[in-house]
Amino acid sequence: MQQGRRNNILFNIDWVIVILYLALVFMGWINIYSAVYDDTHQSILDTSCQYGKQLIWIGAAIGVIIIVLLIDSKFYSTFAYVMYVLGCLLLLSVLLFGKEVNGAKSWFEIGTFRMQPVEFAKIAVCLALARLMSSENFSFKVVRNYMYVGIILGIPMLMILLQNDTGSALVFCTFIFVMFREGMNKVLFVSAFALIFLFIFALLVETSLLMLIVGLICVIGMTMLCGRNKYTRIVLYSAVAYSLVAVVLCILSPELAEKSINFAMIGYGAISLLMLVMFFISKMKPILFAMILMIGMGGFVYSVDYIFNNVLQEHQRSRIMDLLGKNDDVLGTGYNVHQSKIAIGSGGMLGKGFLHGTQTKYKFVPEQSTDFIFCTIGEEWGLLGITVILVLFGILIVRIINKAERQRSVFSRIYGYGVASILFFHVAINIGMTIGLAPVVGIPLPFFSYGGSSLWAFTILLFIFVRLDADRLQVFR
Repeated sequence: MQQGRRNNILFNIDWVIVILYLALVFMGWINIYSAVYDDTHQSILDTSCQYGKQLIWIGAAIGVIIIVLLIDSKFYSTFAYVMYVLGCLLLLSVLLFGKEVNGAKSWFEIGTFRMQPVEFAKIAVCLALARLMSSENFSFKVVRNYMYVGIILGIPMLMILLQNDTGSALVFCTFIFVMFREGMNKVLFVSAFALIFLFIFALLVETSLLMLIVGLICVIGMTMLCGRNKYTRIVLYSAVAYSLVAVVLCILSPELAEKSINFAMIGYGAISLLMLVMFFISKMKPILFAMILMIGMGGFVYSVDYIFNNVLQEHQRSRIMDLLGKNDDVLGTGYNVHQSKIAIGSGGMLGKGFLHGTQTKYKFVPEQSTDFIFCTIGEEWGLLGITVILVLFGILIVRIINKAERQRSVFSRIYGYGVASILFFHVAINIGMTIGLAPVVGIPLPFFSYGGSSLWAFTILLFIFVRLDADRLQVFR
């Protein structure tokens, strides 16, 4: 009997994850109903309305779950690369033959049916990364493995960017957490986040002033690393003082700013040449590292202006400026977020009640059943409802991580971390953009936002892990 239970998947799957999934899907459907409800609607099962269609997607998702759970666990590791290739082909196909919706050419449309391949590409990439990183000879101590990971992530990201769907492309950046768990160099991990903050500061601060600050940071860093040598210490202390004076003058006196910056740049050039000579004399590697860092950060700062003005689309630039407080266009690019914050704030502690949200009922918030579904939750269920939703998502993500850690198979562990990272990114960015803490990039809220592609993709993503966890005592290669 014990052997029978071990072979019976019903006894092995994690029912807590299943119950959390069903609860979130049900709450999502209720909020979609509320977001699009109208007094003229005759039935809650009306398939001509979004909530009726979503109910069909939910029913189909149950069928998808059964299929995913019935497939042998080894299938997902064995055919991971095949699914990755199919996912890339789908992305290429939609780029060539897809329909453009809201400026993004990322949809297949057949009659009234629409499908967004990028949602399913996330599953394929997650499986391919798990397969690559679980191979016997894989290690982040080997530099070429970073290149392999970059290729797996870069190909779909490039095709998604060509579809003008920046938000979906950013999702793949969340795999950095998976890489960190599997031994990614800590310096690279920290550097990745440092570049993000540097990009933000490059948009907020004048480029020349930011270059002064970057130079100051690098010189201070060199002082800390190389201050043992007497002559080196003298040079670096002088450079720190020089940099501080230039930064202070630039901030306090706009009239002297240009001259301060010019003198500072000349000074940094002289310091760099002097430090290069000292490196060849003393062979102190930190000096070379700090110089490379200074040049690299300087080049990055100057490249931000080019990327912002020549790579990003106009609406993306406007949304980023709204987020950073550079624009205050509540009737233009900032309208969605402004109305969303009004809706969430008006909900108070307990909310206005089911079907009683005025911002929702009178359609003040665009896309309120898809990307901005969270404002419906905030207005009608208040802070209490928001807390419940966040707690449920938090429990789900933490449980996935805990289950991932107990896997005997490296493939299953890596895939589990990938699932948790994708869910966390979607929840954080979607909620962040509805309350003005993240740019509006069209990221759906898992299990809540209306749409069959999103619901099915998150369902498959999650239940592949549930299936792998059911066979956690096995080892997949």
